Amino acid sequence: MNKRVLVKFSGEALAGADGYGIDTQILDYIANEIKELVNNNIEVGIVIGGGNIIRGVTAAADGVIKRTSADYMGMLATVINGIAMQEALEHKGLNARLQTAIKMEQLAEPFIVRKAQRHLEKGRVVIFSAGTGNPYFTTDTAATLRATEIDACMLIKATKVDGVYDKDPMKYENAVKLDTITYDKALEDHIRVMDDTAIALAKDNQLPIVVANMNEKGNLLKIVNGDYSKCSIVK
Repeated sequence: MNKRVLVKFSGEALAGADGYGIDTQILDYIANEIKELVNNNIEVGIVIGGGNIIRGVTAAADGVIKRTSADYMGMLATVINGIAMQEALEHKGLNARLQTAIKMEQLAEPFIVRKAQRHLEKGRVVIFSAGTGNPYFTTDTAATLRATEIDACMLIKATKVDGVYDKDPMKYENAVKLDTITYDKALEDHIRVMDDTAIALAKDNQLPIVVANMNEKGNLLKIVNGDYSKCSIVK
């Protein structure tokens, strides 16, 4: 039986040094990492944020744009990233399908869980865009929801650090990496890796959340194969 995982990337991860937009070299790198998973008979779902284009919370910060409208704008940003990811994967010779929580048939399939599962069974990579389709929910929560719906064995949160630390490792040299964190501890300490709603949903469904460095070549495959030396696990 094939392993099935969902990988969550932030929108900012696609932006590169510019901090906005889409860096096609990073997109190409991610596509190579996903291809390595598929080549090893691993079924892959993907969720990408939209922060490289617009973040709903930020857009609504001064009150000019209502939070609900700003969140819908953020959902559309994830669709743009999803289209880019689909193209990058197909450029590598993979079969990919983009599904959206908001109907836009000219661009993507509407999200239907059984159809998504069937795509995965056939070796297609499925990209889930537009969040949950509802405002006030982050793409972290959307990733946890989709991972649960497709019966993924784990949710991999691909970040710029190699796990969860007791404090910001970018600011503090003495930051200590936490190899394993319980759901309750993550909720109690409000760890910033994922929002509390996402962690609570993962806890309810006993879905492990693996936090790993996306820039560590081959790390995704190592994690799926049971090597957790360069990551942290919330379980």
